[in-house]
Amino acid sequence: MVELIVIVITAAFLNNVVLSQFLGICSFLGVSNKTDVAVGMGGAVVFVITIASAVASLLYDFILDPLKLGYLDTIVFILVIAALVQLVEMFFKKSVPSLYNALGIYLPLITTNCAVLGVALNNVTAGYNFVQSVLCGFGTAAGYMLAIVMLAGIRERCEGCDYLESFKGVPMVCITAGLMAIAYMGFSGLNI
Repeated sequence: MVELIVIVITAAFLNNVVLSQFLGICSFLGVSNKTDVAVGMGGAVVFVITIASAVASLLYDFILDPLKLGYLDTIVFILVIAALVQLVEMFFKKSVPSLYNALGIYLPLITTNCAVLGVALNNVTAGYNFVQSVLCGFGTAAGYMLAIVMLAGIRERCEGCDYLESFKGVPMVCITAGLMAIAYMGFSGLNI
């Protein structure tokens, strides 16, 4: 049980997919304008990464590995991720149209979000079983959600601040994300 908790904490904090591994930066920077949109995007990523980790683990353990087709893992995982994102997109379009419109182009971009594929491939590389893969996927996605919501909160707070015109917009977002990444480096000294 302790090992499973360590996997989740390590994935969320020590190996944060955005701030430590620098995967999934496109949606991280692009959708972090407002906190409510960031929460929606984070929720979608949590769902997609967790389910993709589960399905990828099952496919690899029961089909690809026994048939010696491990070299096809990247292609198979991309197809699984694309199908999951389509399901999420249809759900948001039908159930939460305001969030669907707010996410815009970034929702389909989850398909190409390297964080989702990276987690599935890292789980295979680490030799995780099904439960470990799902928990690592969940921890990674929770870390992504935490990072994007924190960045959105900082960006909202900075809207009313007075600073140089040349720093407004993208430069301030990049500086903020860089400082967050530096702060996350503090977790690297933890020995769990």
